[in-house]
Amino acid sequence: MNPAKRLAIFTRFRDANPHPTTELEYTTPFELLIAVLLSAQSTDVGVNKATRKLYPVANTPQAILDLGLDELKTYISTIGLYNNKAKNVIATCEILVNQYGGEVPRSREALEALPGVGRKTANVVLNTAFGEPTMAVDTHIFRVANRTKIAPGKNVDEVEMKLLKFVPKEFLHDAHHWLILHGRYTCVARKPKCWNCIINDLCEYKDKTPAPADA
Repeated sequence: MNPAKRLAIFTRFRDANPHPTTELEYTTPFELLIAVLLSAQSTDVGVNKATRKLYPVANTPQAILDLGLDELKTYISTIGLYNNKAKNVIATCEILVNQYGGEVPRSREALEALPGVGRKTANVVLNTAFGEPTMAVDTHIFRVANRTKIAPGKNVDEVEMKLLKFVPKEFLHDAHHWLILHGRYTCVARKPKCWNCIINDLCEYKDKTPAPADA
């Protein structure tokens, strides 16, 4: 895919959605960090249902520590892998209180050192909470980058590096949100909705899905 085509793709994404953001609900960097930590192998909808009950009661590291592990589990028990996630949340809160004065650190190294926080979670927090031009590659972005040929790669790290290299700088801050939303609602896994795609003519996917009879 050539640079002109990439520029056109992201221009259309921006025109259609000038201010994209995560579908996770949050009001502070800490709330975002915990929401992303809880979202692994879970839906944003499911996480939001849990945090709507949790955050009015405890939305700071100290408040969650005061809640305790067992009580925390009652708020997030509807989320997959909640036992392990609860332990990671408590351990993360302890580090934030003891090492960072209850604040979320703004460095990748510090974020990735937190229990349950990997590169993808750190990228989401750096991008969405702190405005860094990072690229959190999840299954949606990996699929869209490869299928469209915007930034094909064999693994998430390769796709991340290619996106950072190939996405025009003016679009880097929001690119991760546009690509996630595109993969979640249009360029879906089994049958992409090519007939309803704003970048259909620019996408280099060869096996485009024809419009259904009732579309």
